[in-house]
Order: sequence, then structure tokens, then C-alpha cells
Amino acid sequence: MTLTDWPALPFREWEATCDTLHMCTQIVGKTRMALAPHLNHWWHVTLYVTPRGLTTSAIPLPHGNFDAEFDFIRHRLAIRTSGGEEREIGLYARPVADFYREYMSTLHSLGIEAGIDTAPAEFDDTTPYEEDRHHASYDTSAVERFHRILVSTNHVFQRFRARFLGKSSPVHFFWGSFDLAVTRFSGREAKLPENADHTMREAYSHECMSCGFWPGDRRYPEPAFYAYHMPAPQGFEDARVSSGGWNKQLGEFILPYREISGSQSPETLLLGFCQSAYEAAATLAGWNRDCLECGRTRTA
Repeated sequence: MTLTDWPALPFREWEATCDTLHMCTQIVGKTRMALAPHLNHWWHVTLYVTPRGLTTSAIPLPHGNFDAEFDFIRHRLAIRTSGGEEREIGLYARPVADFYREYMSTLHSLGIEAGIDTAPAEFDDTTPYEEDRHHASYDTSAVERFHRILVSTNHVFQRFRARFLGKSSPVHFFWGSFDLAVTRFSGREAKLPENADHTMREAYSHECMSCGFWPGDRRYPEPAFYAYHMPAPQGFEDARVSSGGWNKQLGEFILPYREISGSQSPETLLLGFCQSAYEAAATLAGWNRDCLECGRTRTA
């Protein structure tokens, strides 16, 4: 594999595997949510891209810590403690319910107790994990291609993040929406609709602009990159971005993944999409760009 790699991954071809993997990442991700200290904007719940897959990073315990890493090369979930104990759970075609039971049993064998909400989050099937026997697919080739895309996207998003001096999220993977994202903040509190729920109020308590990648879902059945501002400034949907275009249904700019994978300069195309969407949003929303961006003259 080269430094960046953009293989084809049509959503319909791995939809069943994508759904199964989505549920497995939720089970592991909710462990971090249950045990890690709360961070603003739900940053304490996310996973992170590694050379081998996705990790929780270190999760605190009363004595020491542990992590869990999805290894999409060997197709194992590795669980490691600071005390030197290690366990592995195989990733293969089997019901989510079986994965859930083995995972919770493995944590228990390590002395780790984490009660989690077993109802799926941000998913169109509400079957509890322990009862889910219909999501049971695991296409190793598709998972490997998904991992390669995450590695490549993470590389570009890290470059995008490095251009910003203001508050910025890590490049992290949200297991609820099953997307990799990076977010910049203006420093101002956001004005949200009165009917915004608790999840949205925490995620968007402050004005922000976000770029991300998701592999597709039944609402938008193809992989794509996205960019949005929350709350959207007036005229944002008419702004010019370097590639892609405004999607009225989703309320954000969309760059279909097929345009990246078919490009001779995919990294340049993706970075340009992120940067141009940010510049449009920040300008329309009146961000103090001189203070927030690297390479610009700062105000006194």
C-alpha cells in the first residue's frame, strides 16, 4: 500500500458487512463512553484511526487502563491492559449478538465492568445488540478496503487540521454515525433551534465547521466526503467550493468518493474541498480568520 490509497468501495456491495461492523464498533465505542471522563462535543466517545484499524485509545480503570483496537489486517479485536494482559476476539461472519456476548465476557475476564446501553445509536434498526442475529456478515476484502480509505482520509484530514490555530477536534471516528471527521471552531457559542435535543446541544454548543467521510447508508447509498457549518450562515448553500456541490436533502456540501478514487491527485482534490468549504463558511459567518489560521497575519 502506498502512503495514501483510495480503493473502490460501493456501499451496496458491502452494505451487510458495513451494518454488522457498525454495530460492533458501537459496542466497543460505548465502553469508552461509559468509562472515560466526559469531554466537550462527545469527544470522549470516539475511536481513532491506526495503521491497523480503529482504536479506543487508553480507557481509564480504577487501577491502570486498557484499550481495544479493531485490527482490520489480522481481523481481530485486540484488548490490552496496562497490567500486561491481552485478549483477542476474532472478526468474522457471525451475529452481532455473538460478538457482543464474547466481548462482554472477555472484559469480565479482565476484571473490567462496563454497563452499556445496548440499543443501537443513530441507526435505522433498533434491535438490541444482545438480540441482533440478523446482522452477521463480514467481507474481509471490503473491510480491508474500508481501512485503507480511513488511513488515506486520516492523512489528508491531519494536514487540514494542521492549518488551523484555533480550537480543533482530533481527527476521530464517530461510531454512532459511522464517519471519520475533523471539526474547527470559531470560539463563539452557537445559537441552536429550541427543539435541539441533548445530543445536538452537546455536539454543537459552539459554532463550528466540520469535514468528514462516511461509507454511505440507506439515506445516501454511496461513500462520500462532506462539509458543513453549524449553524449554517446565510448564503452558505450558494457558496463556491473547489469540487463537489451542495446537497439540499443533507444540508451540506458533498464530494462523492468516486470522484476522489478516480482522480489523478486525490489528496489535492480532497484537501481543496475541505479548505474551500471552510473558507466559504468562515467568511460568511464572520470568523476572525487572521487569528485562527496558520500563515495569516494575526491581529493585535
